[in-house]
Amino acid sequence: MTDVLRALARAHGVASAYTTDRGRRVAVPPDTLVAVLGACGVDATTPRAAREALDRHRRERAERLLPPCVVTRAGERLTGYQGAGTEIELESGEVVSADTVLPPGHHTLRVRVGRREGRAPLLAVPDRLPVPDRRTWGFLVQLYSVLSRRSWGMGDLADLAELAAWSGRALGAGFVQLGPLHAALPGALPDPSPYRPSSRRFPDPMHVRVEAVPEYAYLEAADRDRAHTLAARARELNEAVLEGSALIDREAVRDLKHRALRAVHAVPLSPGRAAAFAAFTEREGRDLTDFATWCALAEAHGADWRSWPEELRDPRSPAVARARDEHAESVAFHRWLAWVTDEQLAGAQRAAQDAGMEIGLVHDLAVGVAPGGADAWALRHCLATGMSVGAPPDDFNPLGQDWGQPPWRPDALAAEGYRPFADLLRANLRHAGALRVDHVMGLCRLWWVPEGRPPSEGTYVRYDARAMLGVLTLEAFRAGAGVIGEDLGTVERGLREELAGRGILGTSVQRFEYLGGSEGRHGPLPPDRWRAPCLATLTTHDLPTTAAWLSGDHVDLRERLGLLTRPVPQERAEAAVERDGWLAELTRLGLLPSPDGEVVALHRFLRLTPALMLGVWLPDATGDRRPQNLPGTSAAHPNWRLPVADADGRPVPLEELPASALLRAVTGVFADLARRPSASADTTDTGTAVPDDPIDSAVDGRTTTPIDARSTL
Repeated sequence: MTDVLRALARAHGVASAYTTDRGRRVAVPPDTLVAVLGACGVDATTPRAAREALDRHRRERAERLLPPCVVTRAGERLTGYQGAGTEIELESGEVVSADTVLPPGHHTLRVRVGRREGRAPLLAVPDRLPVPDRRTWGFLVQLYSVLSRRSWGMGDLADLAELAAWSGRALGAGFVQLGPLHAALPGALPDPSPYRPSSRRFPDPMHVRVEAVPEYAYLEAADRDRAHTLAARARELNEAVLEGSALIDREAVRDLKHRALRAVHAVPLSPGRAAAFAAFTEREGRDLTDFATWCALAEAHGADWRSWPEELRDPRSPAVARARDEHAESVAFHRWLAWVTDEQLAGAQRAAQDAGMEIGLVHDLAVGVAPGGADAWALRHCLATGMSVGAPPDDFNPLGQDWGQPPWRPDALAAEGYRPFADLLRANLRHAGALRVDHVMGLCRLWWVPEGRPPSEGTYVRYDARAMLGVLTLEAFRAGAGVIGEDLGTVERGLREELAGRGILGTSVQRFEYLGGSEGRHGPLPPDRWRAPCLATLTTHDLPTTAAWLSGDHVDLRERLGLLTRPVPQERAEAAVERDGWLAELTRLGLLPSPDGEVVALHRFLRLTPALMLGVWLPDATGDRRPQNLPGTSAAHPNWRLPVADADGRPVPLEELPASALLRAVTGVFADLARRPSASADTTDTGTAVPDDPIDSAVDGRTTTPIDARSTL
């Protein structure tokens, strides 16, 4: 590796070396740097090309009047850019002087020096987001798994509204956190993960309750009969899942719903409904047109745009415009589908708010999209071709991880003024009280893996943290919503404090909370040492349920599937040591022995932490022993296809949840949280929490330090 190649990589935010989770310094292979730079539009294939690219970059940087993006605090005057030749075009279109107090928004800064002019996106962002002023709890669910007797084979948005209304009114829950509801790729998928969607911009119409679409009531007789026949088939599918004789079959659900909804789409809209639809299409603009066009073309040419005829691979090509006209009926149907899905999603949030929930729905933003899907087609100019997002080798996965999703190009995002990212956030925040950002560390840096290479031969690519976090806080502030960052795994030093300083909550999971960190594991982290600015849970969708973890069933499952890498006795012994250590901590705190059992005692432990938000994984509250997702498997385990079940594996429909004794015991732990006011505190301070619902401001004993000099406003 030459000094020129290293310098060129550094100039474009590409790491030529990185430090592992164990503190070991690893050099990145030169071929990786060349490939990653190439994906960013920088030719480094020869020493001469690298030198010319570096010289060109330095020359352009010296000549430009403004950086790629300027970030400042809203409510203040811009500093550092005053002068007669400086003006600001506000988001509203109004042009003001540089000494104007700036409102929050996506503005444009223009500078003129002699004959030279420069312009750059100017982001005026709030200093921090407000955090909950009282502790609250809620269910964590994968919506597809929460079926009612009225579902069409998987949980839907009407089921979500019912779950929110019941848990808010009867149990005092303050939120329901969901897995991603993003639009999935059509067709059969070997592993239908909601974290690898076709589009993060639009929710999936599979979640629509067909009968709840207003036009359903006005179907003509023949169409009504056909719709009733489809509904009857869907009920049979639903009963098979609830009887335990079938798994959730997304492809079958999609087929039945699409056939029924095409008939409903043919019903003319009333004037008021037509006006509402027109307002929706105007608001969503080109993004909706692109999404509906991709859906129509996918029906004609297959679900991976990379296999389409060459002339259709560019969404702005004349061929795509002609194809849009040719498939106008299908495009119109998918536009309408997006609207009715949005309507029902808004209804679910209203149901949560009407039930008294302080937060309501917490949506989940996946880290990326499928490379052949709608977003990758529409935003191809902003995504890195030939690259995939992943994670470097660590103790959790010694081989590293490749998630098969193209990353944002930092330069392209900056050139667009971060509007594609802002639009994505705005869409996901529209009907949310809060947004969970999966792998929030990716807003600062992402592990890029060149196509065809193992994850160990990837490298980190850095993003403008000020801009990315600024856009996140700006859009959440405008939506009146909170943000939860999933900050599990390898986290850059100081990032958690940086997020907390902006009012972004972290994520704490019992299985990873140890003295000395999740790697040192010098015993369970006592409850008063947990972070306050976080969502605290016992487990996640990627981990064993609490019942399985307590019983050791998770080891048995991995043994049956041939996934263990060490002798079975060793795996079982280590699992028992981990479990017994936690049970000993519960005993020390006086939580065991308990007539309610160990699952309830562990939730009481969560209650003793100072965490602002407390999450109950719904399968934990029913005694389910099966993981919703078992990482590293696809055909071996029915990932993302299981309904919520009891300890015996019997599916539990939504109507039976109120009668579950375990659920009543678990949720009873948090029953009075909604009635307990709490002291407000700045969650970035340090301190020692005390049990019994403190709103303490400890950040796990750490002091606040920026992730780098550019990351603080």
